Amino acid sequence: MNEIIVDVSFDQTRAALLEDGELSEVYIDRFSNKRTVGNINKGRVENVLPGMQAAFVNIGLEKNAFLYIKDVYTDCEKVYETPCNGQKVSIKDVLKKGQEIMVQVVKEPIDGKGARVTSNITLPGRFMVLLPNANYIGISRRIESEDERNRLKDIALQIKPENMGLIIRTAADGKNIEEFKQDLEFLKRLWWSIKKKEKVFNAPKIIHKDLNLVSRTVRDVFTRNIDSFIINSKTEYNKVLELLELISPQLKERVVFYDKGQNIFDYYNVEPKIANALSRKVWLKNGGYIVIDQTEAFTSIDVNTGKFVGSIDLKDTVLKTNLEAAKEIAKQLRLRDIGGIIIVDFIDMGNPEHDRQVLEELKSCLKKDRTRSNVLGMTQLGLVEITRKKAGKRIDSVLQKPCPFCEGTGRVLSE
Repeated sequence: MNEIIVDVSFDQTRAALLEDGELSEVYIDRFSNKRTVGNINKGRVENVLPGMQAAFVNIGLEKNAFLYIKDVYTDCEKVYETPCNGQKVSIKDVLKKGQEIMVQVVKEPIDGKGARVTSNITLPGRFMVLLPNANYIGISRRIESEDERNRLKDIALQIKPENMGLIIRTAADGKNIEEFKQDLEFLKRLWWSIKKKEKVFNAPKIIHKDLNLVSRTVRDVFTRNIDSFIINSKTEYNKVLELLELISPQLKERVVFYDKGQNIFDYYNVEPKIANALSRKVWLKNGGYIVIDQTEAFTSIDVNTGKFVGSIDLKDTVLKTNLEAAKEIAKQLRLRDIGGIIIVDFIDMGNPEHDRQVLEELKSCLKKDRTRSNVLGMTQLGLVEITRKKAGKRIDSVLQKPCPFCEGTGRVLSE
C-alpha cells in the first residue's frame, strides 16, 4: 500500500510518501523560504573568472548564482566547431561581464553558497523532459525492459522537435504515442512563452517558476504505483483533480479529500516518523544500528551490531547486520535527501563474497530512489563510497537550525 499524504497549512505545505506504512520521502515548502530549483531566470553576468572557468550571475537572489563553463552550452563542439570538454574553451570567450543570459536553477543556495545555475534548460512534463537547447534522446534508467526502452525510443524519434532533445521519464512506461504528443505540445507552448518573456524583461528577473509542491508531487510522484493521494485542502484538492484531468484522468478516483478534525500528519502517524528522520542514531530491525554524521566535505555513516548477537557465528552475524544496514542506508539517503559524497563504514567482513553481497544489496535498494546515485565500490580500508546528486536542502537543514550556544558542534566547554 503506497500513499501520498499532503498537509497544506497557512505557512507551509508538506508532502509525505508512505510505502507500506514506512515514510520514504518527505518534501517541505515554506512560504517564507520559497524553493528556487527549476525556476528559469534572466540573469546578468557580474563576474567572469577564467581561473575557475566559471562566472557569477545576478538572478535576483541575495547571493549571485554560480555558472560553470560546462553548464553554459550542451553542445560545445557545435558552437566552436572544435572538440572541447569545458577546458579547451575559456569562460571569457563565452561570457562577458554585463551580458544577459537565460539560466535555470539546478541547486538551491546551501550553506552560505549561492545557487548553481545552467543555461541547459530542462522543462519536465508528465512523461518526458523537453531539452530546448540540446539535441539527443534519453530513456529513464528505471525502465529496465529492453523491449520497452526500444519502443519508447522509437516514439521519441518520431515526435522529437528539430534541434531539441527529449528525456523519457519512468511514468512513460506503457504509454502510447498520443499521450506523448499531448505532453510534448504543452511543453513546446511553455517554451515559446518563456522565450517571449525573455525578450520583454530586463535582467535580473524570474521568467518562469516551477510548479508548487502539490502540483510537482502530482507530476513527479503520483503514478500508477500510488494507491491513494490524500490532501487536507479543498482548494488544492480541486486543483489536483484539474491537473490530473490533463495528464492522468485515470488517477482522479485515487484522490481523497481529508476533512477530519485531527492534524492529517498525526492521523497517518507521519509526524513521529519525521522526528526519527532527524535522529543521529537509527536502529535496525535486528537490533543493530547506524550512526549518520555530516561534515562540510561529506556524510559519514557507521554500522554497528548493537544489540544483535546473532545465532550461528560471528561472520553470519556481521553479514546479516551489514545487509540490514544496506537497506536502511538506502532508505535514509532518500528520506533525508542526503547528497554529495557519502562514506559508509560497514563492519569488516574479511570475505570478498560477503562484500559483494552487501554492495549488491545496497545498489538494489538505491534503485528505488528517483535521485541519481552511484555506488563506487569499496576502498582498501573497507569503506564504501557513494555519490548522490545534491539539488535541494537536506530535511534536517529545513527543520532545524544550529544551536547558538554550541554553534552546531553539539558540544560545549566542560566544567
